[in-house]
Amino acid sequence: MRYLMTARNTETTPAPDEKLFVEMAAFVEEMTAAGVLLATGGLAQEGVRLVSRGDELTVTDGPFAETKEAVVGFALVEVDSKEQAIELARRFRRIVGDGESLVQQIFGP
Repeated sequence: MRYLMTARNTETTPAPDEKLFVEMAAFVEEMTAAGVLLATGGLAQEGVRLVSRGDELTVTDGPFAETKEAVVGFALVEVDSKEQAIELARRFRRIVGDGESLVQQIFGP
């Protein structure tokens, strides 16, 4: 089962420091060695929003006013269960501290 784990920027998101980078690198290395990490990365606050309504398509360049709601990073994992994905997300949150993450199962091949 594949899951997309995303992290959002919040008012309580601490600034990264050297300790965070070291702990995160070890966590990423562990997940890679275990064969569960398929991809990971950070996302720029800038982006493009596309909204469609009928035949109308609106394109808006970012950054957007509500940057606290923006997804700032992601990990794509392949695990045996939802519980395993949640445990990985718990470990991630323990490393990065206060904030918000979302875990969603990916359907399809």
